[in-house]
Amino acid sequence: MDATMGEVTGMKPSRSGHLPINGLNVYHEVYGELGASKTPPLLLIPGAFMATDSMTSWAAAFAGERTVIVFDQQGHGRTPDTSRAMSYEQFADDAAALLQALSVERADVMGYSQGGGVAWQLAIRHSALVGRLVSMSATYRRDGWYPSVLESIGGLSADVFAGTPVESAFKAHTPDAKAFDAYVEKMKVLNVDDQDISDEQMRAVSAPTMVIVGDADGVTLEHALAMFALRGGGDEEAAASGVLQRVPAARLVVLPAMSHIGLSGASAVLAPMVSAFLDDAPPVTPNLF
Repeated sequence: MDATMGEVTGMKPSRSGHLPINGLNVYHEVYGELGASKTPPLLLIPGAFMATDSMTSWAAAFAGERTVIVFDQQGHGRTPDTSRAMSYEQFADDAAALLQALSVERADVMGYSQGGGVAWQLAIRHSALVGRLVSMSATYRRDGWYPSVLESIGGLSADVFAGTPVESAFKAHTPDAKAFDAYVEKMKVLNVDDQDISDEQMRAVSAPTMVIVGDADGVTLEHALAMFALRGGGDEEAAASGVLQRVPAARLVVLPAMSHIGLSGASAVLAPMVSAFLDDAPPVTPNLF
């Protein structure tokens, strides 16, 4: 966790460092030049206990096409924790403040797991900042997870992270063991309690949406289908004719034999699909008849 993501991949960030955001000292990295292209930048939001380094392959997959912004959420990676309470809403406000600090008027947003939940809140609370939304292995309500997921999170302790990059990164800026214990406990509460976005709020999201899950994910397939439907997914006209006549209102991806953790490493498969969505590429229909 000592090396920056750019050093790991061979890419060099155009800028990186810390910014004062809502009482935090938020670490961020930017790949490409902000404002140099009409293509909106892509904000990547890592999952629980994950930092910028966890998004290495994703940033590398997109950086050739668009500017990529990655940041460490409160207590994650190089962003120190504070006494401030944690919530998906607060994390979304932090993301919005970061975009504003970078003079980004509008960005596409892709979040994984906890980061996907934050992306939903960002699209709800700061709709003008979000162009397109990619929710990867995330939920909008607590009951979207299999019960075993919440049980597993509830059993976490600081000891589980002993000797891991999560602990090392935290203690690099905050060596106090009690502070790390407190961070883990706050994260448990955040992720066990999760969030409770209403169906009405989901329907009102203005950003075109792509929902991505694995068929062995912690997110139930029923919940993924609910997100897809609430975002306007499904096309009866296409069902009747066999042909899409227009760009879909929402897109759903279910990867086979893919777990929650496995999905985080599936950038080679998913990046082309996500890029087509971000570029609003029209559907291609083969000429069969």
